This record gives sequence, C-alpha cells and structure tokens, in this order.
Amino acid sequence: MLGAVVGGAAGAGVVAVVNDDDGDGSSPVSRSDLSNSGSDGTSQQAADVTGVQAVAAEVTPSVVSIAVQSQFGQAGGTGVIISSDGEIITNNHVVEGVGQGGTVQVTFSDGTTADAEVVGTDPLTDLAVIKAQDVSGLQPAELGNSGDLAVGQQVVAIGSPLGLDGTVTSGIVSALNRPMAASSEGQPQNGVNSVIDAIQTDAPINPGNSGGPLVNMDGQVVGINSAILTTGSGNGSIGLGFSIPIDQAKPIVEELRAGQEATHAQIGVGVGDPQGGDVRGALIAQVNPGSAGDEAGLQEGDIVTHVGDRVITDATSLIAAVRSHRPGDEIELTYVRDGQENTATVTLGSDAQTS
Repeated sequence: MLGAVVGGAAGAGVVAVVNDDDGDGSSPVSRSDLSNSGSDGTSQQAADVTGVQAVAAEVTPSVVSIAVQSQFGQAGGTGVIISSDGEIITNNHVVEGVGQGGTVQVTFSDGTTADAEVVGTDPLTDLAVIKAQDVSGLQPAELGNSGDLAVGQQVVAIGSPLGLDGTVTSGIVSALNRPMAASSEGQPQNGVNSVIDAIQTDAPINPGNSGGPLVNMDGQVVGINSAILTTGSGNGSIGLGFSIPIDQAKPIVEELRAGQEATHAQIGVGVGDPQGGDVRGALIAQVNPGSAGDEAGLQEGDIVTHVGDRVITDATSLIAAVRSHRPGDEIELTYVRDGQENTATVTLGSDAQTS
C-alpha cells in the first residue's frame, strides 16, 4: 500500500485523496512567449493565443487517444508517442484492465488507428508503456525537464477528454512537489495506491486526459497528466489537475521499455501520521532491519519533518518526496525524537532488493 513506497506497511492516516481522471477523453495545449508579452491585457492575450497555437501544432501529432476494452468494460485515455515505431507513454490506470484478456487501440492525430500491446506497467507511479503495432514514421514528442518548471509558468494540456480527441487547454503551473495519493475509480490499482510528487496545474483536465502530456511553451513534455481533484458533486475539472513530473517518469519508462520491472527508491520504513502532539510530519511506525533507514539510525517513533529543505507534513508527503529520488541517491532527513531535532543522511535503497 502507500507505505510500501518508502519500504514498509502504511500506518494509520495514510489515505488516497484524489479522484483520477480516466475516461474516454483528454485535454490539449497552450504556448506563449513571455518575453514578447505586452504591457496591456490585450497584447498579452494575443501573445498567449499565438503561443498556444504554436504548441498545439507542434505537439498534437505526438498525442494519441487510447481505447481499452476489457472484462471491466470500456475505458479510455491519452498517450504520448516517444518513438517513431510506436512506443507510447500513458497512465497505468488507463490500461490496467488489459491483463485480463482486454484489447487496446490507439487513434493518431490524423484519424488512423492501430492495435497496441502493453509493454509494461507500474502501479506505484501510475505509468505504463504501450506499443502500437505495425506502424512507423511517427513523430515522437520532445521530453523536457520538469526540474526547470516554476510556479506561474504557462503550460498546455493535450488529450481526449470525453472522447474529444485533440483537445487543447492551457493554464499555469499552480504548484510543484504536490504530494498526491491517487487510484483508479477511487480504489487501489490492483491493491496498490499510486503516490505522485505532482505538478499542480489549473489547465483544464477532465476524464480522458489521463496519460496525456503537460507541455511547456517550448513544446516539450514536462508532465504526464494523471489525476484531478473534484468536489463530491461531480468529476469534471475545477482547476485542480495533477501531472507526474517527466523527470520522475523518465527512469521508470526506460525500465518498462527494456522489459524490466520498475524500481523505486525507499527508506525501508513503515510510516503513518502522528496522532496528537504539536509536531507535524511523518511518523516512523516500523524500521526494517538492515534497511537504509536502519543504517541511518532511524527509530520507531521518530517524526520526519524535512527531506532536505522540503517540509514534510504527513506520511504521503514523505512517500512522495522519497519517490522523487532514485535508488542510491543520498538525502538528508530532519526528524524529531523525544522533543529534540536531529538530522540523518540516508542512502536510499531500492524496492528491487526486497521484491
């Protein structure tokens, strides 16, 4: 479950908090050159429209809609072409029903279709790679660097919301490093909750956008749209969309393309949320012997409050912070033990060592 992301069983208070946005549609792109923005609103609006048009024209040929037929019924989403011979990134929750005798079909921007096969999936990060069959000469999307994003930066989303292929929407980066626990239809995917260290955007994202690209104004994919936050009365966009940062997706995608199991960084501890008290953070509920956390001196009852300079407010935020790194990375944890603040350097382990 969620705690397995950091290497142990989840404790109390670790819950999924987001409705995901799978369905049969998705939402496209916007592009603007801030250096050319005018001093008045009209000039800025004109520049934004021109920018969005340019991004849409550049990226839309690299976006596909995905239709899935399985024993659970029909589902759909969006995907991003990453090779000329048909490799495509999408969300795990878009294709998770295919393993039980389902089929996948992709529709390209020119209206042509192809059958596709699932190459690999990773429920923990909600990523999947599929491959369109018997195709060539496709236009791969350019993958950018999500680490270069800044809050307030303009972005575009492209996809197939509610089956409306090639839909383009635009907005801004509303927040970075937003810890989100998401799962398909509000339930764990194959018994596993997905935790993403998300890019938050107000670019309209709706059911069917899942797996589609979030794009910067240079036409580079900086995120894979994965989840939306909704009110209890509906599941449409309320300006709270969440994307998997492409920097975190790249190593997972490369493992899946190579036919390998996806690997994730872990501390080797079980976590929960502190009950009562004045300290906010992630409570260490269990330390696995010989784990990275054990070697760093962590103990049950410690409350982790920071990873580097990043504030940790609960168990999910610690999971997301750890997930943003790779096995072998070193991180500095700040934790409270018996009312005293301490630090520890942790060399992150890999869940491949315990699988």
